[in-house]
Amino acid sequence: MTTLTLNGKSTTVDADPATPILWALRDTLGMTGTKFGCGMAQCGACTVHVNGRATRSCVTPLSAASGAQLTTIEGVQADRVGQAVIDAWVKHDVAQCGYCQSGQVMGATALLKRIKKPSDAQIDEAMAGNVCRCGTYQRIRAAIHDAAKALA
Repeated sequence: MTTLTLNGKSTTVDADPATPILWALRDTLGMTGTKFGCGMAQCGACTVHVNGRATRSCVTPLSAASGAQLTTIEGVQADRVGQAVIDAWVKHDVAQCGYCQSGQVMGATALLKRIKKPSDAQIDEAMAGNVCRCGTYQRIRAAIHDAAKALA
């Protein structure tokens, strides 16, 4: 059993502590917003926040979240920064197929919590490894800038 705070609520997860967070979320808790992409922390589709840091959940064991604050795409909209990112995503029509978007939104939200007005270079660095097969990287960058302005 692993106890953590999941999207603001104390939660106990009945899974092997070595289980990747991704599978504990999807298989044990039925939370399917966090996506499986590559299984090697290379694509970013599985990104969640562990204590506010963007974390690849496909390779991070559940034990790493023990006692931690874990936020998923299901919980990020309750956050002012997360909602600003989601609103900017819609405004800029970022999503095409949508598969990578939960990871993209989680990465962008973590960035804007650390850096209030990021440069293009800071956005590119923070979002590196979040792969978008549809190639909407310019829209993603524009949406992050727009979310930063909305939060100012």
